[in-house]
Amino acid sequence: MVDARAAVDGFLPSSQGLPFTNDFPRQPVIKINIPGVGQVPIGDASRGLCGGMIYVTRDLFEAKLPQPALKEPPPLDSPLYRYIVRRLFDSFDVPRGVARYYQLMATPDADAAWSSLTLRGAGRITIVNEWPQIRLDIDRGVLSPLGVITLHSYDPFQLGHNHQVLAYAYEQQRTAVTLRVYDPNTPLDRADDVTLSFDVTRPTGPVPIMHNLAIGGRPVRAFFRTRYRWTNPLPALGDG
Repeated sequence: MVDARAAVDGFLPSSQGLPFTNDFPRQPVIKINIPGVGQVPIGDASRGLCGGMIYVTRDLFEAKLPQPALKEPPPLDSPLYRYIVRRLFDSFDVPRGVARYYQLMATPDADAAWSSLTLRGAGRITIVNEWPQIRLDIDRGVLSPLGVITLHSYDPFQLGHNHQVLAYAYEQQRTAVTLRVYDPNTPLDRADDVTLSFDVTRPTGPVPIMHNLAIGGRPVRAFFRTRYRWTNPLPALGDG
């Protein structure tokens, strides 16, 4: 018996997600013009543009616009590619968002006692702080973008190993929660079956999070709700 469930009306990854996966070729994420030097390439798109893809997906859904008519990732310098990159940087919410990724990445799984203080673990932050906000979004019929932490490290150069997904539905049976998400790494023929599952009984942690995200077998240690602001996608849809 399900105690609670909710879903964003009209959204399924198979029909509202972008029709291509997060599988871009090795190419610059962006090129920056530097006077006297010319165009300088920055980043590597082959490492993924997941944050841009989920933000564009929510932009399109809220604007009630159809998916772009593409089956492969858009080419470099196309309007849609540039828009995905722009939204990727928006999803990082620099500097606050990047700091949150690093904070959770460096936080132990479970609470830890330090003198008279209790340091909150990644499990407590996920279950007590973040999950209620995500649930409220979905209860209100709003898609909820998530930053997903896949490793424990103090090395900031490992930040790129984390991931982003878009939550659209949940079911809760007693203390067990199944959260349905759009994962841009998963092909659309399997996209409606992607979930994160966890139990809220013991937030002191560690809190096991079961998942079937297409992230190369890496675990999910924690997740948090990222800061989203809608942007008009229409100018990016002209020629794909």
